[in-house]
Amino acid sequence: MSKSTSPYPRVSASATGTGVVSQAGTVLLLRTAEKTGLAAALTTELAPYRKPLARHDPGKIVLDLATALAIGGDCLADIAQLRAHPEIFGAVASDPTVSRLISVLATDADTALAAIGRARATARSHAWAAAGTSAPDHAIDEAHPLVLDIDATLVTAHSEKEQAAPTFKRGFGFHPLCAFVDHGTGGTGEPVAMLLRPGNSGSNTAADHITVVQDALAQLPVDPAYRVGKKVLVRIDGAGGTHGLIEYLTKRRLSYSVGFGLTETMVAALELVPDQAWTPAYDSDGQVRDGAWVTELTGLLDLSSWPKGMRVIVRKERPHPGAQLRFTDRDGLRLTAFVTNTRRGQLPDLELRHRRRARCEDRIRTAKVTGLQNLPLHGFDQNRIWLALVQLACELIAWMQMLALTDVAARRWEPKRLRLRLLSIAGRVARHARRVRLRLAATAPDIDVLVAGLNRLEALPAPA
Repeated sequence: MSKSTSPYPRVSASATGTGVVSQAGTVLLLRTAEKTGLAAALTTELAPYRKPLARHDPGKIVLDLATALAIGGDCLADIAQLRAHPEIFGAVASDPTVSRLISVLATDADTALAAIGRARATARSHAWAAAGTSAPDHAIDEAHPLVLDIDATLVTAHSEKEQAAPTFKRGFGFHPLCAFVDHGTGGTGEPVAMLLRPGNSGSNTAADHITVVQDALAQLPVDPAYRVGKKVLVRIDGAGGTHGLIEYLTKRRLSYSVGFGLTETMVAALELVPDQAWTPAYDSDGQVRDGAWVTELTGLLDLSSWPKGMRVIVRKERPHPGAQLRFTDRDGLRLTAFVTNTRRGQLPDLELRHRRRARCEDRIRTAKVTGLQNLPLHGFDQNRIWLALVQLACELIAWMQMLALTDVAARRWEPKRLRLRLLSIAGRVARHARRVRLRLAATAPDIDVLVAGLNRLEALPAPA
C-alpha cells in the first residue's frame, strides 16, 4: 500500500452515529424564545388557526421556521434540519403540514400578521425588560433617544411571482421597506417592521413610510396611549424627505433626522454663509475629520411650507479621488443635507448622528442572510408571512445576543459568524435518570462563550 500524501488524516465514515446533534448551539435560540415568552406568545396568538385534534401547534411551527432561518435556511423545506433532532427541537411538523399552515395564514394575512406582531411585541417587552441597562430603551430621553432606522432594499425574483415587478435598478422583484431599532455602538439591531412592496414601488412614497413608522411604533414596549415623543428618533435617508412624512413625524411629536435633497436655490444660499460659520465635521469615531465641514442653513431659506421647528443642516467635504461630482456640488466639494427637529446639540454631533443611519445597511445585509435574500413563495400574501418569519429569525438572534452574550465580542457578531462559531457547535444527546442531557463538543474554540451564554439565559426569570 502506497503512503498517502494527503495532509489530512485518513478517516473512514459511515452513517451509524446516534444521538449526534450537528446544530447543538441552536439551544441558545431555543432558550431565548422561552425566556422572552416568544414561544408562549405565538402559541396563544395563533391558537385560532389550530384545528381540533391537530397534532402540531401553529405557534411552534412558526417558531420552528424562524429558527430554521436563523441557522441559515432559506426555504420552508429547511425545517428538516430541526426535524432530524427531536430530542432538542421536539416534534417538528412535516413539510406538507408546514405548507398548509402558511397557505392558511396567507388567506387571512392581515389578521395573521397582526397576531404574529402582537406575539413579537410581547416578547420584545420581556426581552428589553430582562436586558436591563443593555436594553435599547434604557434611560432614553430627547438627548439620547431610541433610534428607528428606516430604509428600503431590493429583493430579486427569479420567476413570475405575484406582484413582482421591474425595479429602478433594471432588475425584477420586490422593494420592501424596513425599520430597525439601532442598538448603538455596543450592539447590533433588531427589525420592528417590514412592508412588502412590488418592485416598481417608489423610494420616497410618504404613505409607505408612514405605515412602516406606525408598525414600528406599535412594536415598542410602551403604553399605546402614551406619546413617546422625542424619546424616539426616526432616521431616514433622502427618500424620507417629503412634506407628508415630515408633517406626520411632527404631528406625532417624534424626533427625526431625515436626508434632504438640495435645490439650486439652497446651494445658492450657501454662498451667503461666511467661512467662520462652517464647523469642522467629525469622523465615525467622533474626531475632527480633515476636509469636511457642516453649517446650518435654516435662517437663509424660505421654509414656510414645511413644519415649524425643522432645521436644515448641510455638510461639505472633499470627495474621495475618482468620485463624480453632482450638479449641486460646488467648488469641487460634495454637498449633502439633512433636516432635523432636534433643538439642542452641536452641529457636528447632529450630523454624525445622522450619518450613523448607515448602520441600517448592515441590518439589511444581515436580514438578507437570514431569509430576506429570496422570497421563496409564489403568492404575495404568502411572502408577507415569510417576511414576518424573517423578522422573527432576526429578532431571535438579536435578543439572544442582548441577553446571553452581553459584554463579550460575540454581542456584535453578524449571523454568518454566529452560525460558524456558536450555533454549529455539535453535541451528543445522553439520557440519564430519566433526563435528557446535551453534551457539547468540549474542543470547540468558542465553547466557553456558548456555555456562559446558556448559563446567563438559565438565570433569567421566566416571563410573567
